Amino acid sequence: MYKIINYVQTLIPHIIIIITTLRILLKQGLPPINNHSDSQHKQKTMAAGDSTTTIDQNPGVEQHEQKKRIVIQNKCGEKLVGLLHETRSKEIVILCHGFRDSKEYSMMVELAFALEKHGISAFRFDFSGNGESEGLFQFGNYSKEVDDLHAVTQHFTAENRVVSAIIGHSKGGNVVVLYASLHHDVHTVINVSGRYKMDRGIEERLGKDYMERVKKDGFIDVHSKTGELLFRVTEESLMERLNTNMHEAGLKVDQDCRVLTVHGSVDEVIPVEDAMEFDKIIPNHELRIIEGADHGYNNHKDELVSVVLDFLKGNMHRA
Repeated sequence: MYKIINYVQTLIPHIIIIITTLRILLKQGLPPINNHSDSQHKQKTMAAGDSTTTIDQNPGVEQHEQKKRIVIQNKCGEKLVGLLHETRSKEIVILCHGFRDSKEYSMMVELAFALEKHGISAFRFDFSGNGESEGLFQFGNYSKEVDDLHAVTQHFTAENRVVSAIIGHSKGGNVVVLYASLHHDVHTVINVSGRYKMDRGIEERLGKDYMERVKKDGFIDVHSKTGELLFRVTEESLMERLNTNMHEAGLKVDQDCRVLTVHGSVDEVIPVEDAMEFDKIIPNHELRIIEGADHGYNNHKDELVSVVLDFLKGNMHRA
């Protein structure tokens, strides 16, 4: 009997700890119990040309309202993560972010919701090496990002959707123009503040002697003001940037491809003159300068959205 009493007494401190822990958890809110088996979490894949698409089957995960998380495999086998704003329209618009940005960049989000509001499905995604997508970030990478965009368009074409337009901001603007010069399957292109003269803007990031340093060391590390390493510029990636010829690309865009270039009059990153150069060479081109707008269209996003929607409405349903 005494042994039993002693045993119970040794358990009392442990019981008190368990009760206290449960009280804390109840106050904080217990996490929901997940009864789904591993097989229910497995993703469903399908081939789409050179790409493989993965659709998240777990309801409520990164999905609310009309957004659906979609994973598409590029030709390097890397997973590109995007969000589909689904309206059930057959036509779909693809949105491409700029340098060191992601699908969550405010401009991409606002354009996607504006398109959704007007009954047009939109897909915003992360290029490889950016955001949630797999792969290593590269300074240049224009050709690979064109390939990423091609994997995305192939996926939706395989889904019996019509990619009616591609829209890109900044570096994404370069990507959509380059895409139109190589692939002739999308007939409406919107270049928002893309760069024409590719040798400009590098000195501001890398310093005046960037070419000598990259030739000597093979790379240049770019740091933040606090000394944090932001990214590495290899000689190969730098030369790819310098050898990307936007003049040549503009001339190769088909006559039946309708291109809109939008640019802010006070763009502090890419001068408005670059937009005027695109206007000179792209065959079926419209130029819109938004007065007072900077590179990110701060305080001018509503005007940007209006210009983009007007152009799409006037061109998407043309033969």
